Parts: sequence; C-alpha cells; structure tokens
Amino acid sequence: MIEEFLDYLQYEKNRSQLTVQSYADDLKSFEAYFKNLDNQLSWESVDSDVIRDWMESMMDKGNNATSINRRLSALRSFYRFALSRHLVEKDPSRMVKGPKKSKPLPQFLKESEINELLDRQTGDIYKEVRARTIILTFYETGIRLAELIGLNDEAVDFSSHQLKVLGKRNKQRIIPFGEELEQALRNYMDIRNRDIERHSEALFLTKDGERMNRNKVRYEVKKNLSKVCTLKERTPHVLRHTFATAMLNHNAGLESVKKLLGHESLSTTEIYTHTTFEQLKRVYKNAHPRA
Repeated sequence: MIEEFLDYLQYEKNRSQLTVQSYADDLKSFEAYFKNLDNQLSWESVDSDVIRDWMESMMDKGNNATSINRRLSALRSFYRFALSRHLVEKDPSRMVKGPKKSKPLPQFLKESEINELLDRQTGDIYKEVRARTIILTFYETGIRLAELIGLNDEAVDFSSHQLKVLGKRNKQRIIPFGEELEQALRNYMDIRNRDIERHSEALFLTKDGERMNRNKVRYEVKKNLSKVCTLKERTPHVLRHTFATAMLNHNAGLESVKKLLGHESLSTTEIYTHTTFEQLKRVYKNAHPRA
C-alpha cells in the first residue's frame, strides 16, 4: 500500500525524489511503530488512539511540534489517498490533532545588564544622551517602538510623572514614570534644545531636527545593547520584554502589567509569567541540593 502511494506522489503528483523519500520514511516509521505494538495491526485496523500513542512516543523522544506535525501530515495524505482508492474503509488520522507549536519565550536583559548599560552612559554629547534616554524610556515604561517615535514633548507630564502614549488602533493610555526618567528626559531636552535646530514637535530628534524613524531607533538600541549582552535579538522589543519581566519579578500584578503594556488580552501578557517561571526553575536547579 505504501509503495502504491509513493508511486502516486512521484508519477502523478510529480513530487521530488527528496519529498517522496521523506513520505516513505515517515510512513514506514509509523508502520514499524504499530507492528511493534501488535503485529496483528494493519493500515486498515489502526485507530486514532494508535496514532496519538505514536505522536506521544515521538514527543517522549524529544521531537518538536513542527517535526511531529509534518509526520502527521504525511499520514493524513496517505490515508486520503488510500480512501480515494478504496484501499481502506476509514481514515483514523482525520480526528487526530497535532501538537501546538510552542511560542518562543521572550528574550530580555538581566537586571545587572540593563543597570550596567544605563550606569555607563554619562556626559553631554547629544547622541549619547539621546541613546541613554531612549533606552531608559523603553525600560521604564515598556512602550512599543512605534509609540516611542510618535511621542511629542507635550506627551510628557513632569508634574504628575505621566507619559501619554498613543497605542494600537489610536488608543491612548497613561503610563507613570519615576524620578530617574524625569531627570533623564529633562537633561536630554535641555541638551537637545541647546544643540539642535528643531524642525519637528517630536520628543526624540535626529541631529537635523527631524523626528527619529524606526530604523534609527533600532540601530541605536542594537548598538548599545550589544555592549552588555549576547542575546540574538537586540531590539526595542527586548527592552519592552525586559520591562514586563522586571515588573513581574518585583511582584507587579498581571492585570497591571497588561494595562501598562497596552495588551488587549491577558493571555498575551501571560507569556511573561512563563519567562519568570523559567527563571525560577533555573534558580531552583542551581540552589537545591537534590535538584
């Protein structure tokens, strides 16, 4: 039955030899599995539970969701073909769902890394002061890149220590900030007004007095994060992740972090709880004598 299906792929569907071989490997792997379970089983008598057991055995061996779903897809294609040729009477793969792909955990800076970065930047050279202020703004408020470049001076309320941010779908939210960011913003604005001829109402300006764009901000962030960390991703979004992780690590409630980040759903924010739990597991493993 397998050979008939492989001939169909090669000669009727014109699939490459590599693809045909991949299907052959996956189908023979499943056949070997169910024959090992019970040598009386056949392609006609296999049921959905056997397929689920096969998937679980692959998970136990460390196969990821992408690999398992690819093999399940091969099995589904085989059974659709077998049904169409009346080689089997039912398709046991039809009711089987593949494993969900796990979302990668957000990358973030350690507190020691972000502290080192912010503490090392001093002086009154405009570009350096601007870079530090941008990084501190991301870290203290958790705002998105688009939200940062959209900030105007009027968005900063020093008297109440609040930042007015225009988020997705033009929804405005108010984010509090602390004394360190207040001092950084005041210092930055003083130097900016001293050194730069303004051609925009934007808070963060290029040396030509225009609003900074995404690429310029990304470049500044990547250049500075590279000084203190070896993360593969070194973007403004890493600083947003760093903000959220720091808040949860210091006992902020999930609902509060959701509002600060401007998330629509709590489930979007919950990924940071997985991040902090992974951190907790590492601490446990390193500290517990029996771990």
